[in-house]
Amino acid sequence: MLAFGFAAADRYGCGLRVLHTWAVPAVHAADMGGAMQLIRAEAAPDARRTLDEALAPWTEKYPGVSVVRECHHGRPVQALAEASRGARSAVVGRRNRRARIGTHVGAVTHAVIHHSLAPVTVVPHD
Repeated sequence: MLAFGFAAADRYGCGLRVLHTWAVPAVHAADMGGAMQLIRAEAAPDARRTLDEALAPWTEKYPGVSVVRECHHGRPVQALAEASRGARSAVVGRRNRRARIGTHVGAVTHAVIHHSLAPVTVVPHD
C-alpha cells in the first residue's frame, strides 16, 4: 500500500498524506479517574514511532515526495473519510484472504469505499 502511494505521488508530482489511526482496548467500566486519557497520552508516542518507522524506507526511496504524517486516536473509517475531503485519491490496503468464492475486503476498506469523498484505490497486501 505504501509502495503504491509513494510511487503514485512521485509519478504525479504531488504530496502524500499518510494517516495512521490507533485505539486502546475498550474499558467496560466507568473511567472515574481519567485513566483512559492517561493511557492514550502514553500510547501516542509509540503509535507515532510506528508510523515513522513504516515510512522511513519510503521517504528515503522517494525523497522528492512531500509527506504529511497524521497519527490519530480513533476509528479508522471516520478519520479516512474525513481525510478524503479534498484528496485526489484515497489508498487503502486489503489483506489477501483465501475465500471459496470471490474477493473479500475487510470492514474498514468496505466502509472507506462507501464513505470516501475521493476515488478509492484498494491495494492488496499480505
